[in-house]
Amino acid sequence: MFDNADALLLARLQFAFTVSFHFLFPAFTIGLASYLAVLEALWLKTGKALYLDLFRYWVKIFAVNFAMGVVSGIVLSYQFGTNWAVFSDKAGPVVGPLLAYEVLTAFFLEAGFLGVMLFGMNKVGRGLHFTATLMVALGTLLSSFWILAANSWMQTPQGHSIGANGQFIPANWLEIIFNPSFPWRLMHTVTGAYLTTALVVGGVGGWHLLRGNGTPQVRKMFSMAMWMAALVAPVQVFLGDQHGLNTLEHQPVKIMAIEGHYESHPDGAPLYLFGIPNDSEQRLDHALAIPKVGSLILKHDPNAPMAGLDTVPDAEQPPVAIVFWSFRIMVGLGLLMFTLGLASLWARWRGTLYDWRGLHRFALAMTPAGFVAVIAGWVTTEVGRQPYLVYGLLRTADSASPLAAPAVGASLVAFVVVYFAVFGVGIWYLLRLMHKPPEPGEPDPERTEREPIRTAGIMPGPAQHPGSTEGAP
Repeated sequence: MFDNADALLLARLQFAFTVSFHFLFPAFTIGLASYLAVLEALWLKTGKALYLDLFRYWVKIFAVNFAMGVVSGIVLSYQFGTNWAVFSDKAGPVVGPLLAYEVLTAFFLEAGFLGVMLFGMNKVGRGLHFTATLMVALGTLLSSFWILAANSWMQTPQGHSIGANGQFIPANWLEIIFNPSFPWRLMHTVTGAYLTTALVVGGVGGWHLLRGNGTPQVRKMFSMAMWMAALVAPVQVFLGDQHGLNTLEHQPVKIMAIEGHYESHPDGAPLYLFGIPNDSEQRLDHALAIPKVGSLILKHDPNAPMAGLDTVPDAEQPPVAIVFWSFRIMVGLGLLMFTLGLASLWARWRGTLYDWRGLHRFALAMTPAGFVAVIAGWVTTEVGRQPYLVYGLLRTADSASPLAAPAVGASLVAFVVVYFAVFGVGIWYLLRLMHKPPEPGEPDPERTEREPIRTAGIMPGPAQHPGSTEGAP
């Protein structure tokens, strides 16, 4: 009933599902940790309790999101051993230490200071608490550094030798870590995480402004989010362009699939805006194209020749339709982010940032756009390197464990059910937290956790203290 091809497809679907679900949480955690550090820094510098209120509001959301990210990420490590044992054996000497460095640096840093950041504001000095917040933010960035170093090595491998048993043996760790695609992938991904956070904060602010909850806290976080969108979205467009040029140099077949270039163009390639990829006939049906612009973007010369998939054997081509459309989803959402930033600047200049309901609706509608864009970008990156797991060296079909398809299918169904049940509740709780606007005197996590005990009459109410909103300057 099943064959090896079915087992391979199910294993790929299982990893795609779990890693896509997991990626939603770090994409928010990275940006939100830095946002919390900025809020606490502004509170310490200005003494305005407004920033402390925003910190306490978003730190509770950060804690829930961080927990779900950790839990969903643990599963991925086990899948390397269960579903991808051949890959783990061959690439383990390179990928294993990089993942271990992520645990030893980033995860330990986050775990060591997270408790102080969440519950220590009234127990340690302000300087130490701010240091803890900075260390958590740094930990999230270090985590992305090591994870993307491992992924980028799989995309553009270098700095290794191949042993007699086919294993990749590290030869130069600096070359492995700082492989050709790593710097651009790191900057593009982290910037995407910052934009994702800005869109969530801006969307929550827009939601409360639409409901008439225009408190100073809501206005401030909406303003900060719109500044982030206006300033970072253009930077992301530039980084995406540079990352694309890097991919053209090191993974040209991926670019051919992204652009829908089934045929070569000796006198300048068009830019295909839309079309229906047809792998069986090796053509793009119903294409809408702008002549010469593809070469202009990729080679900065409208007449530059561009090779197409007609120069690549069918067995070496990725599934074009997936890559073609996932890339356009990412780019389309990026242009909408850029438009939102411009609209916010126009509203700010006209003095209608907090009154223009059209802008607030736009911001609210864009709330999930960052998550969709980072998933679309991940799909473009990972599917575009097929049929290889380690690009040009280890094929995906040769990397899977010798498992029967029913076993892989059963575990996939179990993951889908458990993930939607557990993380669905977690996401629902996050939305509940965001449904309430930040207000003056926002309680910190420690007081929130202890409130049910006080309500029962077991503990007295809190005394005023320097770290509370009431005592803040």
